[in-house]
Amino acid sequence: MQSFDLTIDKFLEHAARWHGRREVVWAEAGVARDRTGYADLRERANLLSGALVALGLDVGDRVATLAWNTRHHFETYFGTMGVGLVCHTLNPRFTAAHLAAIVNEAGDRVLAVASNLVPLARELVGLCPCIEHVVVMDDADAPIERMGARTWTHDGLIEDLGAPIPWGAFDEHAIAGLCYTSGTTGAPKGVPYTHRSNYLHTLRALQADAMGIAAEDCVLVGVPMFHANSWGLPFAAPAVGAKLVLPGRQADGASLARLMRGEGVTIAAGVQTLWLGVIDHLEASGEELPDLKRVMIGGSPCPDALIHRMEDRLGAQVQTTWGMTELSPLGVIAPPGSRWSPAQGSGRTPMGLDLRLTDADGHALPEQRGHVGHLKVKGPSVVERYYLSAETAVDADGWFDTGDLASIDDDGYVSIQGRAKDLIKSGGEWINPIEIEAIVARHPGVRLVAVVGRPDEKWGERPVLVFEAHAGCDVEASELAALLDGKVASWWMPERFVRVEAMPLAATGKIDKMRIRAEHAGNGAPPASR
Repeated sequence: MQSFDLTIDKFLEHAARWHGRREVVWAEAGVARDRTGYADLRERANLLSGALVALGLDVGDRVATLAWNTRHHFETYFGTMGVGLVCHTLNPRFTAAHLAAIVNEAGDRVLAVASNLVPLARELVGLCPCIEHVVVMDDADAPIERMGARTWTHDGLIEDLGAPIPWGAFDEHAIAGLCYTSGTTGAPKGVPYTHRSNYLHTLRALQADAMGIAAEDCVLVGVPMFHANSWGLPFAAPAVGAKLVLPGRQADGASLARLMRGEGVTIAAGVQTLWLGVIDHLEASGEELPDLKRVMIGGSPCPDALIHRMEDRLGAQVQTTWGMTELSPLGVIAPPGSRWSPAQGSGRTPMGLDLRLTDADGHALPEQRGHVGHLKVKGPSVVERYYLSAETAVDADGWFDTGDLASIDDDGYVSIQGRAKDLIKSGGEWINPIEIEAIVARHPGVRLVAVVGRPDEKWGERPVLVFEAHAGCDVEASELAALLDGKVASWWMPERFVRVEAMPLAATGKIDKMRIRAEHAGNGAPPASR
């Protein structure tokens, strides 16, 4: 058989050749700003590759991106990776000090930044002597601001130095992308994605019982491109020639609904908080999304009441997923084609990833079905060691500990039972916050809910329930306590109920339990006596 390195440039090469006029749409505030066919986009990304090489970059050098979901960011993905450079995505919602620690460890030589993030980039460059060049994206008419490193516009760099250059002239085991974990449980750790791992992850994600994206689909990427390969969608869409819609920075419900309706989006992906905004807008406006078929959600377990509300209001199937930065990121996904049910949990794992449940000491459970255990994974798109780490991130048999608790039923459906670190130990017994959250989320007035533990001298820890109500809804603690009464053990009843105006969210859009513990675990009203 022919030798064929599995490098991700081949996805865009395929799209350009066989789906050249299929559009990549970049929007602002829900309105298309730019439309580019895959063929033209491939040409520009390749010229960008030539320009980066002309700056003196070589295979393995790191290019940081500080940007939103835009065409320029998409071009930078392939312009870097196609020529063997490493695309290091940075989260714009982190502080400059947090980002500087990451950039300096990675040794990024170039920083590509969205024009509206230039103030953050200026601060970052001052903290990172490794940055030699800054490339300002998105706004070709913006004045170039000197920042202590040689500065270009994205389009100007292509015009001045861009030249055609061969793609894929390197080994498939070369690093393609670098994404750091959020650091919520310790120092951020870099996950280096290789071309081979991204290629195989894409084939796994495209399986019919997984994402199942086809050429006729129009895919809205609501997942930030700076977060875990944007769930692999920037690779999966061109691999099949699907229309790709990039919403820019605006991810409010009105903007997303307008964009999805205007572009005929059939598949959309994002965390649950994103779709809450869309639902709120649709309910207020009475609008519909007639073309939408499926919505993929992930990031954290979603209460079944919210999933059914999403399906009813969006008029589309909700596909639950679970994954991690360390998994590239897809782990399990509910199959397309049917209404979600609690029995499906987060879904099943596609071919290419293996799962195992263990006890707290790492020993495999004798019975892998019908029991809760610590979830470990293994596969060609699972991290083996973190960036620059001398130690492996897996055990002696190659299993990576996800830190999650899970169960697997007889049909192979995986239900995530929560993070092991989020369990609350009270009086020597464990309380699972997810079970409490799922019940409270059924209250029609509750928009978001989270349960955390607070220190207690007598019991060790006691649960505190924090919730955000829907606008105009007056939800009392006694109502939530009554909802839980008889459905959970009496000693599981939250010690306090805290209503917040807005649920604290992490930089990736997930509920930020670390912040909730810090801000709310000692406050609130106790439940009314019953």
